[in-house]
Amino acid sequence: MYRRTLTALSFASLVLGQQVGTNTAEKHPSLPIQVCTAPGSCQTESTSVVLDANWRWTHVTTGYTNCFSGDGWNTTACPDGKTCAANCAIDGADYSKTYGITTPNSGALQLQFVTKNDNGQNVGSRVYLMASETKYRTFNLLNKEFTLDVDVSKLACGLNGAVYFSEMDEDGGMARFPGNKAGAKYGTGYCDSQCPGDIKFINGEVCFTFHIVSRGKAGFVYFGFRIGKCGRLERRSWQVWHLLC
Repeated sequence: MYRRTLTALSFASLVLGQQVGTNTAEKHPSLPIQVCTAPGSCQTESTSVVLDANWRWTHVTTGYTNCFSGDGWNTTACPDGKTCAANCAIDGADYSKTYGITTPNSGALQLQFVTKNDNGQNVGSRVYLMASETKYRTFNLLNKEFTLDVDVSKLACGLNGAVYFSEMDEDGGMARFPGNKAGAKYGTGYCDSQCPGDIKFINGEVCFTFHIVSRGKAGFVYFGFRIGKCGRLERRSWQVWHLLC
């Protein structure tokens, strides 16, 4: 498996599964980049972005019933991690309407923190740079530089907007983990030091404690659950984050 460092962009919230749903077609917003070998000698690559699987609607493969909601996992569809991965699908994303992710002009990406939609609202997002429909754009930055312009003039107080590199499988883990049928096309494969508390599926199955966070007048309340056992946590790719501090 070819693995290198990729990049990520984001604002934060969540939802995830490993099969592929068919209710919404997945269409990656175009975000071309330029690769330069010398001043004035640049080529444009037809790259795009994909929404992290953790933000996507997770439902049973046979219909519209949620596999995961704010109260936790659907215990009928998810009696254990492997069964849950087989019974549940992540669907395509309406990037602009549901998640507030737009590309207002060529080479520009805009992420809204809160987006009102038909299902209520979405909070945050994380996206990865794609080299093709099914593979992340990997980077080898030895003796090279990576530059971009960031407009934070409308970033509200208390928010953290970030662009960073993360180690992930180029195909999102499809080749290594048979339970993962979605792959990079649907934003799978991310993991970091907070992985066991943040992400619902690792290595193609539900396998760890996931914390649901709700905020009330008195502050934050944490709920946790555990399904199955975890294997090694490995990953690689590019992303963007916007997190509520």
